[in-house]
Amino acid sequence: MRNLEAVSHGVAVTPSDTTDIGFVTRAVWVGGAGNLSVTLESGAKVLLSGITAGSMLPIKALRLWATDTTATLLVALQ
Repeated sequence: MRNLEAVSHGVAVTPSDTTDIGFVTRAVWVGGAGNLSVTLESGAKVLLSGITAGSMLPIKALRLWATDTTATLLVALQ
């Protein structure tokens, strides 16, 4: 991973179609393989497909959506 600053906060996240994470992430840890639907800091909603277990995604996300998300053991890192 390039240019990822050390994180100072993290929370396990249950994806939700109605609730934001509460902060902008620096990264999202994906413990269990699958797809991840997110709203990025820009407001764009994207579906990240085929994520492998144990992946660290350097994304600035506001929400992890329940709809279309099949990845598990998600941790939002700030």
